[in-house]
Amino acid sequence: MVRVGIVGGTGYTGVELLRLLALHPDAAVEVITSRAEQGRRVDDLYPNLRGYCDLEFREPDVAALVACDIVFFATPHNVAMNLVPELLDAGARVIDLSADYRLRDAAVWSAWYGEPHASPGLLPEAVYGLPEVRREEIAGARLVACPGCYPTSVQLGFLPLLEAGLVDAGGLIASSASGVSGAGRQAKVANLLSEASDSFKAYGVAGHRHLPEIEQGLGDIAGAAVNVTFVPHLLPLIRGIHSTLFATLNDTAADLQALFEARYTREPFVDVLPAGVYPQTRTVKGANRCQIGVSVPQGRDTVVVMAVIDNLVKGASGQAVQNMNIMLGLPETAGLEQIGLLP
Repeated sequence: MVRVGIVGGTGYTGVELLRLLALHPDAAVEVITSRAEQGRRVDDLYPNLRGYCDLEFREPDVAALVACDIVFFATPHNVAMNLVPELLDAGARVIDLSADYRLRDAAVWSAWYGEPHASPGLLPEAVYGLPEVRREEIAGARLVACPGCYPTSVQLGFLPLLEAGLVDAGGLIASSASGVSGAGRQAKVANLLSEASDSFKAYGVAGHRHLPEIEQGLGDIAGAAVNVTFVPHLLPLIRGIHSTLFATLNDTAADLQALFEARYTREPFVDVLPAGVYPQTRTVKGANRCQIGVSVPQGRDTVVVMAVIDNLVKGASGQAVQNMNIMLGLPETAGLEQIGLLP
C-alpha cells in the first residue's frame, strides 16, 4: 500500500485529494498537515469524509513526510518552494499542486508572483505533470509540478493542432471560464453567492498568472514560441472550466475530427466527442476527464476547440493522483474511474 502525505489539506484541492484517495485501491493517506487546524480531525472540517478518514491535522514534520512514498503539496504558491528542497534532500518524491515549480524561468516566476523564488535551482528539474505530453518523464521524476486548471484545458485543446503544425502559433486565442472554486476556499467578497450568482464576467484580461504557463507548455508542444491571448471569466457555478479556443488553420483540408480522435484514442482521461457534439461542464463534474469538441464554423479558416474539465479534478487533484500512479508504477486509472455527476 502506497503511503501518502498531504501538506495543506484544508483547501478545496486538499479535500479533493482526500476524497479521491479514500477509495484508491493502492494508496492510503498517513499524514496530513495544517498549522491553522492542528489537532482537529479531518472529518470534523469535512464531514463528507466521515468513515473514510480518521486522521488529525498536524504540524508539517519532515521526518513524518519523508516516511511516506509520495508527498502532495495542496498549498498556495510560495509554500512548497520553501519546504520541498529539504524533503527532496531527505529522499522524498513530491507532487506540487501549486504554481511554485510550473515555470522553468525563475525571473518569469518572480515577475508574475511578486517575490523571489526560494528554490530556483529545482525549476529545471521539476517535471511538468501533464500526462498526455510527459508520461515518460513523470514516471522517473522526484518532483512533479501539477498543471494549473486553465492551462490543462487550454493545452489539451490545442495539443493535436500544434503537434501537427496545422495552425498559426502566433495568434492563438483562449476564452476560458471557471467556477468559483477555482479561486480557492478563502473568503473573498467577489466570490460571495450574492456577488457571483446571475452574472458572468471577465477578469485578469491585462494579464493572468496562468498565461506564462500556458505559453510555456504550448511552446514545448509546438517546438517554438507561441503567442496566446488568454481571457479568463468567472462562471456562476462551483465546479467546472469551459475553454473555447480559436486558431487560424494553415491547412483547411485537414480532417480535424480524425486528428483529435487519433491523438487521444489511447488517453484514458480525454474524450473526443463525435462531430457536431459540444462538451458541457456538467458532464465532467467530479470526474478526472477532459471532454473535447472541435469545429470549423462555416468551413472557413478558423478552428474552434471546446474543452471542459472539472477544475478540482482533472484541473488539480485528479491529475495529481494520475501523476502519482505514473510515478509509482500503478495503473494510471487507479482511484480515478469516477463517472461525471448528472444532473
